Amino acid sequence: MNSLYKKVELCANLAIVAVALLFSVVLVNRYVIGSSNADNIGEEIKAGEKVLLPDYDWSKSNQHLILILQKGCHFCSESAPFYRRLIEATTGRNDVHLMAALPQESSEAQQYLNELGVRISEVKQASPAVFGVRGTPTLLLVDNKGIVKEVWAGKLPSDKETAVLTRLKEPCDTCN
Repeated sequence: MNSLYKKVELCANLAIVAVALLFSVVLVNRYVIGSSNADNIGEEIKAGEKVLLPDYDWSKSNQHLILILQKGCHFCSESAPFYRRLIEATTGRNDVHLMAALPQESSEAQQYLNELGVRISEVKQASPAVFGVRGTPTLLLVDNKGIVKEVWAGKLPSDKETAVLTRLKEPCDTCN
């Protein structure tokens, strides 16, 4: 009887250790390794790849800046002042077209953008995955053939915001 008890106790202890190890691996993978990839979120689509957006006419402008956002994303909300600067910088320009893409219903997405003070005339209902993107916010600069020229992911620091604004001022060298 004593021998059986020791075997059962040993098996129980081994099971507890195995579960603890599995739990530790999951936690490390999710919070340690996953957080080191935070800078890469949204970079599944890369410069040079084509955006597959059905029934969209890329030729209506030389460049398209797509803001891939999502209601409830605090980084999207925190980036609203930058998006307002983007709108201001591109207002009246025919060579740059701004579009927002959100997974929410169009009316809900438009209401969210209005609450942020981000007035974009073209708002598409589309999940980030449609653009080959995992996370929000992500900005895609796309040429008139639907080819990605630049990808900016996450809440951008001020130097990267300036880089985006500067990039939009440059002529599209591959357009036409």
